[in-house]
Amino acid sequence: MLLLTPGQTVSVDALTEAVWPSGAPATARNQIAICVAGLRKLFKDAAGEGELITTSHPGYVINTLEHLLDITGYENLVSRAREALRKGQTAEACDLFAEALALWRGRALDGVTGQRIEEEVTRLEETHLDVCEEHAGLRLQLYGPQPLIAELTTLVTEHPLRERARAHLILAHYRAGRRAEALEVFREGRDLMVRQLGIEPGPALRGLHDLVLQDAPELGGPTADPHATPPGQVPAELPAAPASFTGRVAELAALNRMLDERAGRVPLAVAAISGVAGIGKTALAIHWAERVAERFPDGQLFADLHGFDERNALISPFATLDRFLRALGVPASRIPADLVGRSALFRSVLDGKRVLIVLDNVRSFHQIRPLMPGNGRCCVVITDRERIEDLITHYTVLQIGLNAMAPAEAPLLLAKLAGEGRIGSDPAAALRLGELCDRLPLALQIAGARLVSKPHWSVQHLTNRLVDPARRMNELSPGQGGVRAGFGLSYRALPAAGRRLFRRLGLLSTSDFESWASAAVLDTDQVDAESLMERLVDARLVEVGPGSDPHTMRYRFQDLMRIFARERAEAEESAEERRAVLERYQQRLAEVRGRGVAGPSLTCHAGGTPG
Repeated sequence: MLLLTPGQTVSVDALTEAVWPSGAPATARNQIAICVAGLRKLFKDAAGEGELITTSHPGYVINTLEHLLDITGYENLVSRAREALRKGQTAEACDLFAEALALWRGRALDGVTGQRIEEEVTRLEETHLDVCEEHAGLRLQLYGPQPLIAELTTLVTEHPLRERARAHLILAHYRAGRRAEALEVFREGRDLMVRQLGIEPGPALRGLHDLVLQDAPELGGPTADPHATPPGQVPAELPAAPASFTGRVAELAALNRMLDERAGRVPLAVAAISGVAGIGKTALAIHWAERVAERFPDGQLFADLHGFDERNALISPFATLDRFLRALGVPASRIPADLVGRSALFRSVLDGKRVLIVLDNVRSFHQIRPLMPGNGRCCVVITDRERIEDLITHYTVLQIGLNAMAPAEAPLLLAKLAGEGRIGSDPAAALRLGELCDRLPLALQIAGARLVSKPHWSVQHLTNRLVDPARRMNELSPGQGGVRAGFGLSYRALPAAGRRLFRRLGLLSTSDFESWASAAVLDTDQVDAESLMERLVDARLVEVGPGSDPHTMRYRFQDLMRIFARERAEAEESAEERRAVLERYQQRLAEVRGRGVAGPSLTCHAGGTPG
């Protein structure tokens, strides 16, 4: 009941009626409360989320937060498909319908009973059949009749009174040269409707029957695929590398060694470039790919999978495979309608070929596993914000974790943007500007762009504007983008407890701390706190190094990340909560120092911005 109306309050009375439609016991409200408590514990144990179900008078509400509800994802894809169709984007609409249908597994809400549930099941199944018919019509238009006849025959057999499905089957038979079968499908449907309902088929179905009898030319075959790559054309999909790319000498050398050592051999050459938002993962991947493109004469494929992108929906492997196969010259009529089939065909097409594949902005292994070639003559480069453990389990992966640029490289990047003369005229200010930008390529690019747009500013003037931490993040986050937006995507991808830890650590007046500090700010035990700290490390939101003894770790914020963490704490934690966090930290710090363990020298405060 809660999942059927996400984000909306469902009253206890409605829940009671749904569970006990014939009359509720006296303990109904208590039993509902017990069930909700059990669900909360289940969600917390499974996903670290204790806030998915909240009390909201006069009942409860389920808050999906950053989690995906399958029916919501399904309805969003269907809506996008219909919008694409209205814009004339037939192939894209067809792919979106296919993605939506891939989320449908068996009967909706199977095994759950009740009048309200049955009503919703009926609605969902009608919606599902409508989408099946819309998708079939598009596939018939784009890919021809042969792949569809068996599926449509099953659909018509299971739902013999649905006229649109029957019309698609008639047209598929006719376009496949089976005129007699097409007429027989109409006759069977008409006989059934007359016998069971006492009515003739609708005008659309009768009109189609007449056109088949006339061999009308408007019933012609499938349209040509406008997206297919001409035979013999080699895909070259790499976008232009940033002109300001600078440094990363060691990383480029490691990628070259990987290619020299493993090209043409098993295992497949795979590199994963990870790092925080704005660190230059995509720039490195594309810069290197362009340098070695000539070693892959059969083509270069590129896909931005929108793994961390609030403006664009996550790109599924189903849709990516469709585009890759077309780029490799596979006719649309040969592209399978299921993910397994597309993945198998992709591996077959790549067999024996040298193709470079760049998969940018990856969210999960599920998103890329079907896109992996089956032989070692290809090479795959992946960029992600977090290390994908499943990828390491299945493949031999060169892992490249990007950190801040070297101190001497930051002025070089600024010079490429603002000009060597301008940056070279004040090298000390340029070095300081690089430090204030945390030597983060995105921040440096924004700073360089500011200098270009403000030719009357000196480097020192911009440096002075960034010295104040309260202004720095605003200066480096123009509009709704920049550093703050990039950090925000990684922050929101964390579980609730991880977000809480991250922002509370931003309250401390120190940029480095050991795991006991995380336990103190969360008021939890050290083992749980360390697990959450590792989530922050995996997300590249904090850096890690050796602690005060061989058995501990020490963690560190970059300055910009620490400013962002403080911003989130001040926006999401009350003043009372912030004070409590700092009191626990001070108490724990005193205990640590009392045992003679080195601790940071600092003064904690609940307000202001870290310097």
